[in-house]
Amino acid sequence: MDLRDKIKGRLRLPLIGSPLFIISVPQLVIAQCKAGVIGSMPTLNARPVEQLDDWLAEITETLAAHDAANPDRPSAPFAMNLIVHKSNDRLEQDMALCVKHKVPMVISSLGAREEVNQAIHSYGGHVMHDVINQFFARKAIEKGADGLILVAAGAGGHAGAQSPFALVQETRAWFDGPVALSGSIAHGASILAAEAMGADFAYMGSAFIATDEARAVDEYKAMLVASGASDIVYTNLITGVHGNYLKPSIRNAGLDPENLETGDKSQMTFASDRKKKWKDIWGAGQSVSGIHEVMPAAKLIDRLHAEYQAARQRLGAPSPLLNPNWVRQREVA
Repeated sequence: MDLRDKIKGRLRLPLIGSPLFIISVPQLVIAQCKAGVIGSMPTLNARPVEQLDDWLAEITETLAAHDAANPDRPSAPFAMNLIVHKSNDRLEQDMALCVKHKVPMVISSLGAREEVNQAIHSYGGHVMHDVINQFFARKAIEKGADGLILVAAGAGGHAGAQSPFALVQETRAWFDGPVALSGSIAHGASILAAEAMGADFAYMGSAFIATDEARAVDEYKAMLVASGASDIVYTNLITGVHGNYLKPSIRNAGLDPENLETGDKSQMTFASDRKKKWKDIWGAGQSVSGIHEVMPAAKLIDRLHAEYQAARQRLGAPSPLLNPNWVRQREVA
């Protein structure tokens, strides 16, 4: 069954809260799902691996209790993010726990793996794979992924460099399955814009860092609120893979954000020890310009919903720039 058919009627917004390394925890995932958007987290955030078993049980049981008490407004499904790069020495264990708990959705990153897709499909789960260009998109689908997360320019963390317009257009030319779009999304109107371009879901991360439930230090959240799009730096120095980071945090780490060296992809690692060379360099997307305060996740989703509905109403009428004769011709046709 197509993922879109499976979750039809269960969402308040066509939105996936992206998995935030270190930051996403069960409290955030549960809050997102209860508020009607797909919540997610990286499996590697649970350390040691035994904690992942506990966390998956907590998420599953809490959402089941919520659904029993709110049959008219059941929770959205949740997702787990699996880093399938060869440096992840926990992949097999984490994948087995996803199968054990029948995780509804898995977001796979940094490499497409047939065996991962097959394992998730074994119980009826769905796999969305994140990509930055058509080469990786086609490879993911060839290896059995159900859908694609298009990570466009301006997205937080490991991001691509292509315009979202080009990335969606090229993808929709050959792929009609589930698609999510990431890149500078922190407003309800941007969610609607993602749909208008051809995506099924928007994919948003940075704004959720500035929520009460996110496991980020207060200084990180405050920096998000204080920053604008010009405070984002695109570099591969931090992990070996290009990503977007907050310029003030780079400066605080003793580096010059205007003169960064080139990183070494061979040094990329997602091993069990999460301590990094620059652990206080913080990722964020250009959407920080839309982050103005720290708030509960449910309140943020309320705001996004109001903005989304307002944008839909605004577009219910034709643009004032259009010739009304062309509009009437379209209506007659």
